[in-house]
Amino acid sequence: MAEFWSLYVWPGAIIVAKIFAILVPLLVAVAYLTLAERKVIAAMQLRKGPNVVGWFGLLQPLADGLKLFVKETVIPSGANKVVFMLAPMVTFVLALVAWAVIPFDEGVVLADINVGILYLFAISSMGVYGVIMAGWASNSKYAFLGALRSAAQMVSYEISMGFVIVTVLLCVGSLNLTKVVMAQQTVWFAVPLLPMFVIFFVSTLAETNRAPFDLPEAESELVAGFNVEYSSMPFALFFLGEYANMILMSALTTILFLGGWLAPFGVAPFTWVPGPIWFAAKISFVLFLFLWVRATFPRYRYDQLMRLGWKVFLPLSLLWVVVTSIALVTFGWLPQ
Repeated sequence: MAEFWSLYVWPGAIIVAKIFAILVPLLVAVAYLTLAERKVIAAMQLRKGPNVVGWFGLLQPLADGLKLFVKETVIPSGANKVVFMLAPMVTFVLALVAWAVIPFDEGVVLADINVGILYLFAISSMGVYGVIMAGWASNSKYAFLGALRSAAQMVSYEISMGFVIVTVLLCVGSLNLTKVVMAQQTVWFAVPLLPMFVIFFVSTLAETNRAPFDLPEAESELVAGFNVEYSSMPFALFFLGEYANMILMSALTTILFLGGWLAPFGVAPFTWVPGPIWFAAKISFVLFLFLWVRATFPRYRYDQLMRLGWKVFLPLSLLWVVVTSIALVTFGWLPQ
């Protein structure tokens, strides 16, 4: 019996504890990211934002969550009920499972696999399924149009994101996310690969359906798009999934271009701050850029969105892959 506990129960309990240690702070961060967004945009528009529920409005996310939890779930009579309810679950779960390979510090990662970037790219590619399922199962033309837009948009920008990631991998020589971070001890990749950094950040905006690329949720045309028929907790799962994806993409941007948990300049007093604190600070900075962009830029037209992805980002990212490859071979900078 003791052998059974030592071989099966305790290792499983440790893994579950690690999972909860990642998911609980993540869900709290998702909840308060909604408050941060409303506060930041309010400050940029000279408003106060939420300031009634709790001191400085800090309990507003809890009030919003409670409201959505106690509301009735309404399923349209013409909807495919099984797929309709599965869609938000798929979106939410995919936004969480990707965190399995994200390193928070050296050796602090749930699954330190050698194909971490490939895993993340696969999970992000599957995110479109939840949106398409929701649009089709709702039996609504607005929801279906939003789903089709989202599918085309995510596929278009994933190609340029893929080439950006290939550029980083050429400089690192590994698909392991920890090795990607450690390769930036001398200089962050945002400096030599600045055009790729910009393309990747803009592509993450499109990938997460954020302004100015929030065409699938264009309330002025599609009445909220693919989630127009959703209410209560299913809608909340879509909402949480979107913000969890924002944090995930910010973490990936930090790992690929901003040195992950590494301190700036690698000198004291920066090195005295623990790695996970730097990692969280860099993620917060990228998230602030997400919110800043939303408060600043108007929404693109759909033809402008597709032209930017196919005629600007795709040729540029492909060209930079070639330039990076030539530079690495010519100057002998190939990773060992």
